[in-house]
Amino acid sequence: MTKTAVITGANRGIGLSLTTQYQQQGWQVYAACRETNSDLAATGAHVIEGIDVGDDASIKRLVDSLNNTAIDLLINNAGVLKDEVLGQIDYRSIQTQFEINTLAPLKITESLQANLSPKSKVIMITSRMGSIADNTSGGRYGYRMSKAALNMAAVSLAHDLHPKGVAIGIVHPGWVSTRMVGGSGDITPDQAAERIIERINALNLQNSGSFWHSNGELLPW
Repeated sequence: MTKTAVITGANRGIGLSLTTQYQQQGWQVYAACRETNSDLAATGAHVIEGIDVGDDASIKRLVDSLNNTAIDLLINNAGVLKDEVLGQIDYRSIQTQFEINTLAPLKITESLQANLSPKSKVIMITSRMGSIADNTSGGRYGYRMSKAALNMAAVSLAHDLHPKGVAIGIVHPGWVSTRMVGGSGDITPDQAAERIIERINALNLQNSGSFWHSNGELLPW
C-alpha cells in the first residue's frame, strides 16, 4: 500500500531533496510551498502552492486541501533564519521567526490530527542552535529562541500524541549548503535528506520526542 507524506517548504533545499527521495521510494508526496518551480514539478509530487506557513489562511488552505487524506508522515520543514545584533535587535524579525519556526509547525500538526493514525510520524526540522547546552557563541536570538520553543512544543506533542500511536521526531539536519545559510555548509541537501530519512526510519514510540542530529547523535537540550 502506498504511503503518504506531507512536506512543507518543499520547493528548495532540504524540503526539495526530501520530496525527491520519498517520491523515488514510491511514496505519494504532497509538497507544500509558497511558489513552485521546475525542480519541484520534476519530482512528480502533488504540489500545493501558495502556502506561506506564517499565514493562518494559508495553513487553512493546506489543511482543506488534505481533507480526508490519511497521512503517514508529516515533515514540518519550512523555516526562516534571521540574524540580530545585541543593541540593534529587530523584535519584529524575532516575532516573524516565532510565527514560522515555532507556531506554524504546531498549528499544522494540530490541524492535521484527524489525518494521522497509529504508526504515523511527525517530524520537526529543528536546529542544534535551539539547544541551550550547545549555545557557546550567543547571537542569533530569534532563530535560537524559536527553535528552542519548537523543541519544547515537539516534546509536548510527543506526550499528547503517544496514546494515539503517533511518534514525533525532532531532527537537526546538520550544517547544510542551502540558500538559508548563504550556500555555506559541509553537506548537501541530498545528503541531509538521506540522513533525515534514516532518523525517520528509526523513529518509534519509544524514542519519540528525542532530539537528534541527522548523523545519529543524540543532542543535548
